[in-house]
Amino acid sequence: MLKDGEKGVIIQRDKQSYAVAPHIPCGVVKPQTLRKLADVAEKYGAAALKITSAARIAIVGLKEEDVDDVWSELEMSPGFAVGLCVRSVKACPGTAFCKRGLQDSLTLGLELDDRYHGLELPGKFKMGVSGCPNQCAETCIKDIGLVGLPKGWRLLVGGNGGAKPRLSRELARDLSKEQALELIAKIVEFYKSNAKPHQRLGSMIEKVGFDQFKSGVLDG
Repeated sequence: MLKDGEKGVIIQRDKQSYAVAPHIPCGVVKPQTLRKLADVAEKYGAAALKITSAARIAIVGLKEEDVDDVWSELEMSPGFAVGLCVRSVKACPGTAFCKRGLQDSLTLGLELDDRYHGLELPGKFKMGVSGCPNQCAETCIKDIGLVGLPKGWRLLVGGNGGAKPRLSRELARDLSKEQALELIAKIVEFYKSNAKPHQRLGSMIEKVGFDQFKSGVLDG
């Protein structure tokens, strides 16, 4: 029996069937990819196609013996839905499509996804990019969140959902895209160097102290 994450699978409730969730960067998908997902799901008798909270499209209810063929026919890489790594980056439409967008969240989100998706870290790590303060990408509960403002990006850190939810805190604001990317790289490195196994960024910040963390990443 496959384990969670092995061959990109997620064990289902019945402990006998599996789901796969191909990587769809920032939830942007082409029509031909949707057709392929539907065709593969139908061919292998999937129980459902489920749009996930991370904007992936999971094929649910697959047999173990079909997993390799499913991935081969999809010709897509797995989305990291489990494990101690950076999960799929969540991004709203931003200025590309939304009338409320103040900053280009899709372009920045896709760049972050390209840089960090699947990167192994001490704990689960989530990023979100919202093009305006409405925070449709749920940036207030992400390990790193970016929120578009009229003069640039507001950078939030240390949020998470789960059984013990935690709201993120502002680290900096009015950042350019380049400044935001540079600061995120410093945060990731600080986290890699200081976090304990399975410790989320917010918990690490609480232990280290926000002022010390802020000094470490802004002055480092």
